[in-house]
Amino acid sequence: MENFLLACAHLDPLAIVRAGGYAGVALLVFAESGLLIGIFLPGDSLLFAAGLLAGSGLLRYLPLATVVALAAILGDTVGYWFGRRVGSALFKRPDSRLFKREYLERTERFYTTYGPRAVLLARFVPIVRTLAPVLAGVARMRYATFLSYNMLGGIIWGAGVVSLGYFLGTAVPGIQHYVLPISLGIIVVSFLPIALNIVRGRRAL
Repeated sequence: MENFLLACAHLDPLAIVRAGGYAGVALLVFAESGLLIGIFLPGDSLLFAAGLLAGSGLLRYLPLATVVALAAILGDTVGYWFGRRVGSALFKRPDSRLFKREYLERTERFYTTYGPRAVLLARFVPIVRTLAPVLAGVARMRYATFLSYNMLGGIIWGAGVVSLGYFLGTAVPGIQHYVLPISLGIIVVSFLPIALNIVRGRRAL
């Protein structure tokens, strides 16, 4: 447990997977999807690293992909009901180190652009991924609509990123030794939509 917490503190995807195993990966996916404290957790790079280790034999692919998808779906469900019941208080919450109103406004714009599909598409955008289900609850999106996009997104994102890591892990021997630069690349790609959105917003001013 101590090694797992230390790995989380350093945001080291490979160490997190090795120390936490299936339960550790599922816990962090759930936290990033459904708890505001998970807003800066390494979701994409964590799943990719877990897939790589599954490809090298440390974890089993099918149980890992299943656990990750279920954790993602459950996390968004908790986020939705949190937003539905108490999430409106977020609109009045002052900025802090972990939460800024800018994040909420960015997620609102994301919803305005994509509508209900934002529940699915937000899975692939850091920060927005954490706030999207909460905002869906605040807006009182019809739960059946939310659930369908939530399940689809949880499977495509959760199992999909794990699968990408797994197949690269089996196809390229020793690729797990390059997890850090690959993870950094994934983080950069993940934040591109946010960067483009900021640039477009400044041009519009």
